[in-house]
Amino acid sequence: MVKRAALAFMLIASVACGKSEAEKAAEAVTEAQAKGGDTAAGMADMAKAMQGMAAAIGGGGTGDGKPVEPVSTDTLKGTLPTVAGWTMEAPEAERMTSPIAFSQVETTFKKGDAEVEVTIVDTGFAQMLIAPWSMFLASGYSRESGDGYEKSVSVGGNPGFEKFDKGSKSGELNIFAGKRFMVTIEGRDLADTKVLHEFASKVDFGKIAGLK
Repeated sequence: MVKRAALAFMLIASVACGKSEAEKAAEAVTEAQAKGGDTAAGMADMAKAMQGMAAAIGGGGTGDGKPVEPVSTDTLKGTLPTVAGWTMEAPEAERMTSPIAFSQVETTFKKGDAEVEVTIVDTGFAQMLIAPWSMFLASGYSRESGDGYEKSVSVGGNPGFEKFDKGSKSGELNIFAGKRFMVTIEGRDLADTKVLHEFASKVDFGKIAGLK
């Protein structure tokens, strides 16, 4: 399932510039999570708070389509890449219709001690899922520190953002296809993000963006 704690963190981070309404929405997300994000009522509160966040930051400027029903998880499984030299584990899948409609598949690739996780999410144009990525997708976005960096990138003609942490030697490559589909490629014990881009090169983003 899309990790609610991670989504809440990204929502808060995406409005660090200090818009008061957005800050209130971020606080609402955190409060909703604390009240029980794993219960039906808690999920409903979480969805409402996240919708408020999406509205507070103007919908993120991406994914301007009207909400649609997410594709089946079997369809998403068909878009997972095949990478020579890596063994793919059996994919895990989840689909939700309410309060947030989305479908997701994820799997882990292994080669020796190395592991790379690939996750593909159909947001169905749900702004509450898309909004957290908006700032990171902005052309020219970058942030550096002594521990690593994060920056906007283009992958196969699709907007995305890349992150790398020197201390943990972990990296992440996120690509947004068709203003609807989120593709995340994560790796650990990496020298750099080259292997993540190798995996991205094996993903058919045109096929993903064309799913209906």
